Amino acid sequence: MNKDIPKIAADFLLALKMQQQPDDHLAKISALPLPILFQELRSEQQKKTFWINCYNAFFLHLRRNNGIDKPAIYREKLCHIAGQTFSLDEIEHGILRRYRAKLALGYLPNLFVPKLIRQLAVKEIDARIHFALNCGAISCPPIAFYAFEKIDQQLDWASQSFLESETDIFPDKQEIHFSRLGYWYLGDFGGRRGIRKIVEHYLKVNTGGYRIVFKDYNWDEDLNNFAKE
Repeated sequence: MNKDIPKIAADFLLALKMQQQPDDHLAKISALPLPILFQELRSEQQKKTFWINCYNAFFLHLRRNNGIDKPAIYREKLCHIAGQTFSLDEIEHGILRRYRAKLALGYLPNLFVPKLIRQLAVKEIDARIHFALNCGAISCPPIAFYAFEKIDQQLDWASQSFLESETDIFPDKQEIHFSRLGYWYLGDFGGRRGIRKIVEHYLKVNTGGYRIVFKDYNWDEDLNNFAKE
């Protein structure tokens, strides 16, 4: 694989972390030939790597450098990639979540998704992406730099770290207090049973009979929440 494709997105994100001017990176990612994008992002690992880095980089750029606020930052087509324009919602819910409806808890498809989004989308939803995407809130997972050669290992690390910091287990009440992300994307996680399995896998806790309680989300802004390397 031509490693320049995912590297362009990672370099864009790195420039933002270093608070450098991203103009050259924006030009490179916009000038990518669309056929090359299709050719080079064929595997699930390649797609997740490129689009996670793109989402995190464009959100940071649009919010910090352009001052775009919600809901426009999610809905408007402000991300110029491979000669096309995408919204952050299209990248997250269309490509990375395989065109799931945004407000359907992960259970319903978006029936009106553009053909291009269908062509670019992953084949299967990986719930771990929710521990990698950052929308600038304190309760969001920290921003990391993903590489296609080790994306699965990195997503496991991100999941482990996020769950350790954001999940509370109360054996006396038999309750698991889980991030609100689990409720918003319940279908992606496989329902409450799936959340219990995730907690058992990463936190090594027996969750049989435990009730899931979804925590409040802290929307206070933090645009410098980068993962420690």
